[in-house]
Amino acid sequence: MAREGIKIACENRRARHDYELFDKFEAGLVLTGSEVKSLRDGGAALVDSYVEIRENEAFLVGANIARYSNASYMNHEPKRDRKLLLHAREIRRLGIKVREKGLTIIPLKIYFKNGFAKVEIALAKGKRTYDKRHAIQKRDMERAAQRGD
Repeated sequence: MAREGIKIACENRRARHDYELFDKFEAGLVLTGSEVKSLRDGGAALVDSYVEIRENEAFLVGANIARYSNASYMNHEPKRDRKLLLHAREIRRLGIKVREKGLTIIPLKIYFKNGFAKVEIALAKGKRTYDKRHAIQKRDMERAAQRGD
């Protein structure tokens, strides 16, 4: 699954189940050294994390990047807010959609692209319980049709 120069560090698989996804963006991630090493070891989780726009800057809130075991006293805080690197026009556009349409911004995956940590984010709208049941039922019917049942 690793494309040329891309190594996935962690993925938010529940996002596709819990949310209806719209526009996707790629953002850079501002990290400390111990966070990068922990990500490379696969010590991250995006469960219950989201992106917040504050004062024309985007921040990843609630993402858990585990402490790096070999770091000294300079280790990082696992659940701290991390700044995202996006163009100003993208941040403005995201902020407008979040305020006007009641959407939220969620991270889908963190990966390394040519050595740089990136996060794929998406505008999303939460699914209702009946939407989830409908999606599961549709998927099951498609699987049964492929099997020839």
